[in-house]
Order: sequence, then structure tokens, then C-alpha cells
Amino acid sequence: MKTLLVMRHAKSSWQNTGVPDHDRPLKLRGKVDAPQMGRFLRDQGLTPQLIISSTAKRARKTAKLVAQACGYESGIELEDELYNAGPTSYIRVLQGIDDQYHQVMVVGHNPGLELLLEVLTGAPARMPTAALARLELPIDSWAEVREYVGGTLVDLWTPKTLRNGSG
Repeated sequence: MKTLLVMRHAKSSWQNTGVPDHDRPLKLRGKVDAPQMGRFLRDQGLTPQLIISSTAKRARKTAKLVAQACGYESGIELEDELYNAGPTSYIRVLQGIDDQYHQVMVVGHNPGLELLLEVLTGAPARMPTAALARLELPIDSWAEVREYVGGTLVDLWTPKTLRNGSG
């Protein structure tokens, strides 16, 4: 059994319309929400063993803030393929993970993340900014990840549900 934590990047800024999409920074709300989600991971005993992020600035910063807040001390792997990726790209990246890791987090973008959750679990799920989903995958090796693998969506948290005490 492998645990996959799927996180959408935190709220980004659209303030400077001249900035390319890949380089959009986090908004203040995103800079607050990302560490909140990291502290929640730490408190739940869900600190990942490996974090993989899209190369987009908003995703990288989200991953960094989460990592700092949850006590993750390794390097964050950056994957260009996860920028605006569909489920196939996420699955390809996941299939390359070393099996020493049992709990892995990916940080990326919609609509790809929502589609990924659906193809891994068979159930649709909404992923607002900074949302975090925990999936249990019935596999022994990451190489076994594929569409309709029969994963289970165990939990899905958002900064809003944590603030409201329902997380």
C-alpha cells in the first residue's frame, strides 16, 4: 500500500497581468494557507517522505512553505512535466518514484489534479486552491500506478475546512 498526498498550489496572484502564467507568485492568502496545510500534515503524522512539485513559481513556493511547516527536510523534486499536466503526466512521474518512499506528495495544478484523483479513485473530487487529498493506493511499487488502479480517497482538506474546524 502506498499513500499519495495530492495538493493544489495555494492561491496565486493575478495582479501583474504582464507576468507569464508559469511565473505567477502566491497571493498573501496563499502564503498563509500553504504553511497552515503543512502544519496540519505534521499534526496528523502525514509528513511526506518525498515532495514532487510542478516548476511553476506558485507550485514551488507552495511546496516550500508546506515542507517547512511540516518538518520535511529533504529536497523538493521539481518536475517540468507537471506544469499544466493531465493525469497521464502525473502517473508517469509517479511510476518513476523509488519504492523506498511510501508516502509521497505531489503539488500541481487544476484541472489535472482533479482528473488525477478521478482516474486513481473512480470518484470526482473538487480541489480548490491549497486543497490537499490523501489517497491510499493498493500497490506495492510505484511502477504499478495506472489509471483506475482502485485507489481510495481517504480524506480531502481545504484551508477553509481546517479554519472552520471540520478538518
